[in-house]
Amino acid sequence: MTVKRTIDPFTVEVIKRALISAAEQMFVAFGRTSKSSVIYEVLDYGCAVTDARARMIAQANGIPPFIGVLTDAVREIINKFGLDGLNEGDVIIINDPYMGGATHQNDVVLVMPVFYEGHPIMFAASKGHWNDIGGKDPGSWSPNATEIYQEGLQFPAVKLSKNGKEVQGIVDILTRNIRIPEMILGDMRAQAASLQVAANRIT
Repeated sequence: MTVKRTIDPFTVEVIKRALISAAEQMFVAFGRTSKSSVIYEVLDYGCAVTDARARMIAQANGIPPFIGVLTDAVREIINKFGLDGLNEGDVIIINDPYMGGATHQNDVVLVMPVFYEGHPIMFAASKGHWNDIGGKDPGSWSPNATEIYQEGLQFPAVKLSKNGKEVQGIVDILTRNIRIPEMILGDMRAQAASLQVAANRIT
């Protein structure tokens, strides 16, 4: 005998609005704490919440192409680490155009698993334009590049933070290879902190 579970429409609406609010607060937090005008004035970023199977369930206003590919980035992360390979406080960085979720290296995706009672139930994800990611040209815009290696650093879904602590090696690589590290690291930390804002709202 199977038991049919039903949820009344009022509860559905409350949960729906709470998830949208979490995504919108993530968007506002990133914009207000960023150091780059391309984020806080141009709004060249997007934020969303997915379920544990990388299906989008809430989004904030932002660049539509950015929001549309966040699910691809989350899916790549799940495929690489598995849900069991993720811990509370982890932040994964991905900007590899060949892995999904990125359009070019400057558009960097950060993803945080959201845990409830010890299990990852959702993902907070955001994608923002970083003003420099290394490469042969300032700003990492290289219209005459002949290969992807000339366009800056590639992050193939690696952990930027583990258990809530930054991976110093990743930060050192960034600092050494970008032209404006203070600004970029400020944006990176603003983006990561905005994920935590969403996670706190969800749980």
